[in-house]
Amino acid sequence: MTSENNNIPLTGKLILSFMGLFTSVSPYLADWNITHIYNPTWPPHAKFHNAQTMVLGALLGLLTLYVLWIRKEVNALQRLHEAVIIVSLYWVAQLPAILFPGTKLVDPGINHVQMPVILGVQFNQLIMDIVIVLPLIFLGWYISYRKLKQTT
Repeated sequence: MTSENNNIPLTGKLILSFMGLFTSVSPYLADWNITHIYNPTWPPHAKFHNAQTMVLGALLGLLTLYVLWIRKEVNALQRLHEAVIIVSLYWVAQLPAILFPGTKLVDPGINHVQMPVILGVQFNQLIMDIVIVLPLIFLGWYISYRKLKQTT
């Protein structure tokens, strides 16, 4: 560990911290309702995997915060890269999920949740990942990486 450059720059650290909190909380906000965990048409094993996914999001988000704010055994650049990988895992895993047999972005019959149309594009979790979440993670990484490289 080098003592001279062991702090991740604050702006990027705050962006990544927000994304860590978002990763921890958003699965519960999206899934703790009739469309998912309380969906009477879902079999118990599907609900098990939904619960597993919610817990995974919480754990990845909390681990991101740990790496950013508490872990000090390695230098800031390594911690930055670790945090970005950890916070990205949940969101990157959603991208290929639609390719699995029988998957859809929404379930039929549960139509009380209408996803907005923004600039002519139907908003859904994949659009959110590609347009908002992953770019914010990249922005947090880029700001911190650039500053860290300037100081080394």
